[in-house]
Amino acid sequence: MRSLFSKSQASRSPNFTAQLAKKPDTLTVLSRYVKLNALLAIIGAVIGLWALQIIFSYLSELDSLDESYTMGEAIKYIFYRSPYFLEEFIPTGALLGAVVGLGLLANKSELVVMRAAGVSVYRIVGWVLQPALIFVLLALLINQFVLPHSNQLAQEINDEDNSSLITSVRGYWTVQPRFESSGTGNTKPDGSDILYIDYADVEGNIGTVKRWHLDNNGNLETAIHAEGGKYIGREPVNPASSKPSEQYRYEWQLNNMTKLMINQGFESSQAISPSDTLSLPFAPESVYLLTRKAEDLSLTQLYEHRQFMRQQGTRSLSHELAFWQKLLSPLSILSLVIVACSFVFGSLRTHSLGLRIVVALLFGLLFSYLQDLVGFISLATGFSPLVMVILPIIASAALGGYLLKRQM
Repeated sequence: MRSLFSKSQASRSPNFTAQLAKKPDTLTVLSRYVKLNALLAIIGAVIGLWALQIIFSYLSELDSLDESYTMGEAIKYIFYRSPYFLEEFIPTGALLGAVVGLGLLANKSELVVMRAAGVSVYRIVGWVLQPALIFVLLALLINQFVLPHSNQLAQEINDEDNSSLITSVRGYWTVQPRFESSGTGNTKPDGSDILYIDYADVEGNIGTVKRWHLDNNGNLETAIHAEGGKYIGREPVNPASSKPSEQYRYEWQLNNMTKLMINQGFESSQAISPSDTLSLPFAPESVYLLTRKAEDLSLTQLYEHRQFMRQQGTRSLSHELAFWQKLLSPLSILSLVIVACSFVFGSLRTHSLGLRIVVALLFGLLFSYLQDLVGFISLATGFSPLVMVILPIIASAALGGYLLKRQM
């Protein structure tokens, strides 16, 4: 792209800078020029980092190839994970792209001419932030509409590859107390059920179901395994109750169920029945939310999960952390762009573009690691996820603003 200004052009007329500052049309041209440079640089940086991550992921998957996990499945897995890689590298790409875009203008002395013409640093920073808003919107769209589906498809391929594993930490686990009716019409405790559901969708279909019944002393009595189930409706329990979980019982028809009876002598007998029912105190939409990982849910689904957990009188810190990270991700991108501008106008302005790029990459990695660290601290201590997520963003924006202010 041709340079918009040169030093000799600025020196040919003594009134050049004063005239430039007074012309709105000229400022419009300058604005478009800076925005275009920043936009192209950010696009190139994001795509470059995204492509590198895809290549590294492909190389890592080569070690997992075998007869059941072929090259085609590995490529499909990487393809389904690529939106997640793109969303992860948008903040660092925006930081790097802003440094490159403004750095190229600085190397050709175009920023010097703009400053001499009366264009403030904050106005130039505002011009750079505007194309960054495009990537803010892109990150939100990916989180909301793409990641829930692409991550699920990638997980299905991963499940097929790991089908031989005995245990899994995915899905929904719960302990349900059981009661039996006595002859007087009262109820007495009858042990408890440990229930596991590995998958559910919004239409009411569920995947593998496992249920272990323990007696009042904690001894295992029966174990049930079902290959899947289908939602068949709900039964009213106490519609007048203020708690949604006490108003209805939701029923699922289980298919291909295997039941294992544990006798007192530690002998077992196995019986196979075509179907049985599963009763839960919440609707299929809630089961779907409970069986998905936090990173696989959209922003609105995370909000619904948060509201559901509040109704149940409990909370999931991992889902709350993911909710605030996705909701505040636009602020992360904008704060990193401010830091990128400070690298060009601040103390690094006299250094080469290569050094500024290296510093930007290191700062982007540091910011990413800091976000992960405060997330782990929140999960370990129970401290507010909102506060822990917003602290690195405030620190980054404050650092960028401070470095910019020093050069005013």
